[in-house]
Amino acid sequence: MNSFLEWLGKATTGIKTRWLTVVIWVALVAVVSMVWPQVNEEETGSNNLLPAEAMSEEAARLVDEQFPDDSGVPLLIVWYRDGGLTEEDFSSVQSLFGELEENPLENQKMIPGFGEMPVPALQGAASEDEMALTTPIFFSEEAATEEIQSAMGSLQKRINDISEEQVFEKDLESEGLHVRFTGPAGIQTDTTALFSQADVTLLIATVLLVLILLIVLYRSPILAVVPLIGVGFAYGLISPLLGFFASQGWIVVDAQAVSIMTVLLFGAGTDYCLFLVSRYRDELQLEANKYKALQLAIANSGGAIMMSALTTAIGLLTLSLAQYASYDRFAVPFSLAIVIMCMAVLTLLPAILAIFGRTAFFPFIPRTEKMAKELTEKKGKPVRQPKTRSKFSKAAGRLVTEKPWAIIIVCLLFLGGLAAFVPKIDYTYGVLDSFPDDMPSREGFTVIGEHYPPGEIAPVDMIVETDSGVDEIQSAIAEMDNISVVSDPRFGEKNENFVHYSVTLSIDPYSSEAVAMIPDIKDRAVDVLEQEGIGNAVDHVWIGGETANLFDTEQITSRDQNIIIPVILVIIAILLLVYLRSIVAMTYLLLTVVLSFFSALGLGWLFIHYGMGEPAMQGLIPLYAFVFLVALGGDYNIFMISSIWRNRKRMPLKQAIAEGVGETSSVITSAGLILAGTFSVLAVMPMQVLVQFGVVTAIGVLLDTFIVRPLLVPAITTVLGNYAFWPGVLWKKTDTQSQENRS
Repeated sequence: MNSFLEWLGKATTGIKTRWLTVVIWVALVAVVSMVWPQVNEEETGSNNLLPAEAMSEEAARLVDEQFPDDSGVPLLIVWYRDGGLTEEDFSSVQSLFGELEENPLENQKMIPGFGEMPVPALQGAASEDEMALTTPIFFSEEAATEEIQSAMGSLQKRINDISEEQVFEKDLESEGLHVRFTGPAGIQTDTTALFSQADVTLLIATVLLVLILLIVLYRSPILAVVPLIGVGFAYGLISPLLGFFASQGWIVVDAQAVSIMTVLLFGAGTDYCLFLVSRYRDELQLEANKYKALQLAIANSGGAIMMSALTTAIGLLTLSLAQYASYDRFAVPFSLAIVIMCMAVLTLLPAILAIFGRTAFFPFIPRTEKMAKELTEKKGKPVRQPKTRSKFSKAAGRLVTEKPWAIIIVCLLFLGGLAAFVPKIDYTYGVLDSFPDDMPSREGFTVIGEHYPPGEIAPVDMIVETDSGVDEIQSAIAEMDNISVVSDPRFGEKNENFVHYSVTLSIDPYSSEAVAMIPDIKDRAVDVLEQEGIGNAVDHVWIGGETANLFDTEQITSRDQNIIIPVILVIIAILLLVYLRSIVAMTYLLLTVVLSFFSALGLGWLFIHYGMGEPAMQGLIPLYAFVFLVALGGDYNIFMISSIWRNRKRMPLKQAIAEGVGETSSVITSAGLILAGTFSVLAVMPMQVLVQFGVVTAIGVLLDTFIVRPLLVPAITTVLGNYAFWPGVLWKKTDTQSQENRS
């Protein structure tokens, strides 16, 4: 690796090759951007995240096949007035649907006959308290989201004209008539609208935050821009590359994955830049030739950067083992982003630094002692050298070697106390729970839930394949607790042995209690079939609908967690073992990262639940956060332990630890602040799952940056002493070195 890095440094930073490297990157980005589509042009709008073999998905296919409903994609118009809808409101409904009969919307497929209904009939269709009325409009299945969105805009204008007021913009708590669009069409268009500007906002916020942090940390305007140039070029290559993969159908990308990838690229990419720049600054204080200093920086830091990138990329690639699409869609984009970012940091960034030379650090330019002395004599006043170690770094280095046990006990009590809150976390898997409270389709859905019987929002579909026991199944399900109504059986159009029941619950169909009923409902139907003598009855019952979808989501995401978490731990353990050649170091580094994750999850829950007022954490967060924190958290440990390992070759262990902490604390603290800052930028996104993911990950990075890496890990290394290196090469040198040091 050292030979390769030395060659790479000479190949990219020479007097002639530095410009050639930049030209190659510019040409490469320009060509692929012209030939291939950008990734955001290939985003899927599908919310179908469960695998095809999931029970609720099989039930949905059977419903489409045996009980087809060609009415189209429904848009639900929710009419609401606190205190009760008036005759004038019902007349507005009549007028609207009468107009839609004469002048249909674009892609309008079918509408109920509300335009011909008398007011009393409409009142009968309203909620029991007559405060809400839901009226559907069905659009063609072939209509694109943009076309439905355009039709809804036209529909909104018609309703405002008929009611003679702005019924969509008013707050629901205000007086008067309120109208909201919801249902599949409403939710789909709202989701598209939410993300239409969110990516631009996220990109601008991320760039500004990173730029400000780099200026504050390095106090150099040029050096603040250089890493952003590297990240920008990396994104310029990644976006069309992923767009090409998606256009060929090799991968599927969605808006959520692209948003997090952008943050990951700026956060992790800037970290890698800082690792190289920090080493370059140190070498410039020892080496007068800027090219040689840069080549030494690549040789000395490139191994840790490559190892960190490899660890992160492979760790993120384990998400491809998931069955749940929201996890699986992250694997290739994130891994590829990390690999290309690493390539940019080890080729393009050195070329840019070689062009700027020492000027990149202006106004605090690093010089050798001889250069500083000559400049001092020339100017007639002392020239201050930039500090590479903060007082905190030096103090932390002394503290962990002088009082390691105290540090370990305090850190474990603090982190363990936060981790103790993890079992108390409540999770939610509801799709709408992830959207903002004031999103129109969510508001409309809330109105329906508050003014209609709860189970009517989302009935449960039960499909049974049988030629007997049809009435018995209906009776058995109706007798269960929390069941309001079981519809009469409908028989399949293609195969009459398929029977469909619509089961209306008497409780909130999105509640945990309702989700837990799904296996009980299936078991009850299976029992009846077995009594009828049908063999292997469990394969003849399918449960579908929103509640069953939530049940499958919980089951499948739990399965994904149980597989991916052990796999990523094993992979990272192997990579650490290969790089550090120490079983002991690999073990305690991995354990501290896992502890940091649970602590971040516990503290994140406290912040989300009590600080943000959210009743539950999104159920996808634990695995998201685990993969990112374990993969990214290993970077800082690798960088610091590499420094300790290197120092150990020429000084006593305690001094090597203190020096290693001092050498790396400033750059890792800077990197941690930037990484945490970039993930916190996800707070500008409209999805709760992204906001909560950003919160937990940012907290985890900060815990790792200020507690685990500078205090806990070096303190454990101090206590273990030479055993921390076992059975690596350095272990064989310990006795000889100790004797030399004593002499």
